[in-house]
Amino acid sequence: MLDRILHLLAGNAEGAAEPDRLQLAVAALLVEAARMDDHFDAAERRVIARLLAERFDLAREATERLLAAAERAAEHSTQLFRFTHQAVLSLDAPERVRIIEMLWQVAYADGALDPDEDALIRRIAGLLYVDDHERGEARKRALARLGLGGERR
Repeated sequence: MLDRILHLLAGNAEGAAEPDRLQLAVAALLVEAARMDDHFDAAERRVIARLLAERFDLAREATERLLAAAERAAEHSTQLFRFTHQAVLSLDAPERVRIIEMLWQVAYADGALDPDEDALIRRIAGLLYVDDHERGEARKRALARLGLGGERR
């Protein structure tokens, strides 16, 4: 039922490719991370689009549709569980750690980590069954990928 409502809210025309549940769940988690500090800016949006395109091997248009659907889903959802549950059902442990790494990249897209972003990633990691050590290692990899290095806060 909720999926049908989200489909209608997304305004997908009949025949338009609709993102699958896993793609939408991951994208919505990334959008939540970007919105956590109340500043969802162009840099964060570009990072999310790049991460989604790479992770799901999407063309630019499909990535934009997915991102738009994720923004609407995140706006209309009050819980992370729906999104994390889909990831737990669909992904093995290393892939769930990769999602945490993606979240870190979004959180650091503006060059700084907001305490609320840190708390959100900790909460999502728990819901994805990613332990603290793996979460920390994912953070280090994300910082290295972004060229930030070191232990930034």
